Amino acid sequence: MPPPSRRPRQLEATRTHDTDVDVTRLQLQHAIATLIGDPASTFTLPPNGSAVTPPAIPTGLPSQLLERRPDIAAAERRVASANAQICVALAAFFPDPVLSASAGLESTFFAPWMSEPSLFWSLGSQLAGTLFDGGRREAGLQGATAQYDGAVADYRQSVLVAFQQVEDNRSASHPFADEAAGQQRAATSADLSLRLTTNRFKAGAVSYLDVVTAQTIALANCRIADQIAERRL
Repeated sequence: MPPPSRRPRQLEATRTHDTDVDVTRLQLQHAIATLIGDPASTFTLPPNGSAVTPPAIPTGLPSQLLERRPDIAAAERRVASANAQICVALAAFFPDPVLSASAGLESTFFAPWMSEPSLFWSLGSQLAGTLFDGGRREAGLQGATAQYDGAVADYRQSVLVAFQQVEDNRSASHPFADEAAGQQRAATSADLSLRLTTNRFKAGAVSYLDVVTAQTIALANCRIADQIAERRL
């Protein structure tokens, strides 16, 4: 018979872990819904227990793919916005000509109103511009330029970090593949050991404690294999 305390404890711990996995899956499902622009409450993904093999990464992967990252795209738009602010600051240095015009009618009778000789026009131009502002426009240009330089530095940093993350994961892809293959062999061996131990228990050769130990080892190896697969993906 199994030990009265060890089996329930391991069973409940495994059930708790299974519940945690379900919660994590729901959170990841909601994150995918947000990424594709769907409401999280209406988006579902059917469970699929089959093993997923990571796709092969081509050697000449174009760097334009990094532009799809939200952080890089946002940094690039901040640079464009800061550049536009420089153009606005430069435009303030030029005078603003305002063309004013007035039109009227010199006839008092209704019938001649539509005749061209009855119209009189007064056209004039007004030049609006502050010749002296105490350096306000120059300071505005310097401030816009400083913001642009800062946005460019942030953009460059975002791109460098993105390249670092890509290289980190690409360099780890082959070791992860070897690690996954080794762990899969370990999980297969643990499953075989569990089957043999279970058969020996049914034949009365070993106690149930040996079965529980083999189950624990098999479950641990299966979890490690899943964790390695998750890290690869």
